[in-house]
Amino acid sequence: MMSAAGIIFSNIHDKSIADLTKRRTMASVPFGCRYRLVDFPLSNMVNSGITNISVITHYNYLSLMEHIGSGKDWDLARRSGGIRILAPFITAYANYNNELYKTRLEALMSIQHSISTMKEDVVVLSDCDGICNIDLREMVRAHEESGADLTMAVKRIVITEQNVNDNIIVSSDEAGRLTDILVHPHTYDGTEADVNINIWVINRTYLLNALMNAQAHGYNSFSRDIISRNIGKDKLFIYRFDGYYASINSITDYYNYSMELLRDAKVRHDLFNNPRRPILTKVRNSAPTKHAAGALVKNSLIADGCVIEGTVENSILFRGVKIGKGTVVKNSILFMDTYTGENVHLDCVIADKYVLFHDGVHLAGHPSLPFCVEKGRSL
Repeated sequence: MMSAAGIIFSNIHDKSIADLTKRRTMASVPFGCRYRLVDFPLSNMVNSGITNISVITHYNYLSLMEHIGSGKDWDLARRSGGIRILAPFITAYANYNNELYKTRLEALMSIQHSISTMKEDVVVLSDCDGICNIDLREMVRAHEESGADLTMAVKRIVITEQNVNDNIIVSSDEAGRLTDILVHPHTYDGTEADVNINIWVINRTYLLNALMNAQAHGYNSFSRDIISRNIGKDKLFIYRFDGYYASINSITDYYNYSMELLRDAKVRHDLFNNPRRPILTKVRNSAPTKHAAGALVKNSLIADGCVIEGTVENSILFRGVKIGKGTVVKNSILFMDTYTGENVHLDCVIADKYVLFHDGVHLAGHPSLPFCVEKGRSL
């Protein structure tokens, strides 16, 4: 099978959930009790035998560097290959205007030299805000068997007025060859469609030629200028993914997909219970969670290192959270080292790291608009 390298975009959709990306990249946003969003594409690549991985950064990437470290938790602390965080302006000629990239194509052009030094046959590109557990080895194999220049992962979903503009809608023939794409359309004549899930397999030489052509013509959109312009000319194929997939396009999406982990055992199973494809993350040696006398926990995900003296229901608590006596936390997400005093009531709240809720505080949001508390706030 073709050898593959991986590239992950860490900042592309930061503005989608600006409440959580003021001090971090999209890639390092916590999810699912103990993970970060970057853990999903990283694990998908490592589980598929991809061990030369680059993470393209933009700004705000300190927390991402702290999370990834040397890459040992993903078995990427290697002499050859391993993981690299590629900061902006990595070479003097990466970006002639000294401007931060705004699109995937501009991001790829900024690391063109790094791509040219790779030895692998193909490059797997992935955003970090798509939550799935996918066998990329099968996708690379399908790419090789079809003789494609580029293969795009897609998933069949129901199209509604609410989600049509969030998606890139893809059409293909019976052989899986790409015939048309609609980039974030306002309307669509149909109830179901294949949509791009922002994972691509692309021949490395094809990618390098596309980047040089894009620079010569001033192109800046990967979907419109690299893919759409070459439909019918180049060998562009789809790979249909049938597993669970969630794309975070807003803070409401983030909240609802987090709550889906509590509601649906099948979602948890699809994401986390595949022994051949575990989702890996940074390992911390924390003490087990302590449930004090009188504490009550229902249908919640609780990380280690927590202390619970009150009530937690339908909620997700990350490491080191403390719930005080008489406190009731419902339908909420509390990030690492959040502390509540006594008799606090939280409902539909997302609290970032190191938030302190004083005694008697009452806060409530709504599933369509959760109440967000920024990192380090004291209320």
